[in-house]
Amino acid sequence: MKRPMMEARRSSDIGLRRGRILPNLPQSQQLDLIADGLPVLMKSAQDLLSASKRLGERGRVAIMLESHATEELAKALILVDIVRCPPKLRPSRIATMMGWFYDHLARLIYVDAQSWKPTSVTQLQSYVDDHRKSHYLEGSVGEYIFPNWTIYMRESLLYADLITHEDGVPMWNDPVIPPSAFGFGEPSAWRICQALQDMGAFTRHGLDVMSSAWRCTEFAGPQSWSDTKHLTRKMLEALESAGLISERATSEQVGTLLHNWQMPMYNIDFEKIDVPLNELQADRDANLWSEYGDWP
Repeated sequence: MKRPMMEARRSSDIGLRRGRILPNLPQSQQLDLIADGLPVLMKSAQDLLSASKRLGERGRVAIMLESHATEELAKALILVDIVRCPPKLRPSRIATMMGWFYDHLARLIYVDAQSWKPTSVTQLQSYVDDHRKSHYLEGSVGEYIFPNWTIYMRESLLYADLITHEDGVPMWNDPVIPPSAFGFGEPSAWRICQALQDMGAFTRHGLDVMSSAWRCTEFAGPQSWSDTKHLTRKMLEALESAGLISERATSEQVGTLLHNWQMPMYNIDFEKIDVPLNELQADRDANLWSEYGDWP
């Protein structure tokens, strides 16, 4: 495939993390690059998952490899949602979505969201809001202030580092396996992406089919799982008619896409919500008052 020739104007334009060029391309070339990239992301994720399995135990390094793999899969899911985004809306959304492509919090929420069952896009946004707060209250009555759990779990697994709590006393984080680590079996994001690949949706022709199936419906508020299932069926029927479904595809994968592939999230806000400390302290005081009355 002939790739677009682009002149580099600054040294910073050369190297990795160049996804910001995607919004500047015509939509046909955007799909060309996405079609090139999806198999690369799938191979990267598969290599990491295979390496994790070869370790033969659910230790820290195995979980790190799985976590890295899921972030690669999140990038694939973000690209897929660019394709599912109606073409008329895509120019206003793609730059923001490519920002998610490089953002750890957005990627991790994208993966987690594949297991959620919101009744509408509005409710999906509320679920995401709960996961994008910089800090939150934890404990039996919300007596402790914690940093964003998603990012904290990622970094506490990866790094030995100094950490402080509300009292300001520094201590060392000794990397440990998070309690929410994946159990045995493939991550749900892998099953979804593998199903899409086996159904032929990750080919260049398959991306056109996907875009055509989803182009007329904007997921912006009241749209629900029934809309998602309807358009997923429409896409799968079109992929079958085009002869793109591979021999590897199974009826179980059809079920995976119908029941686990999340609604398109191109209209969701993933930017971290900064929660002021005084607001958290006030909420905690209110919780304690409600639970215990005149707290000394």
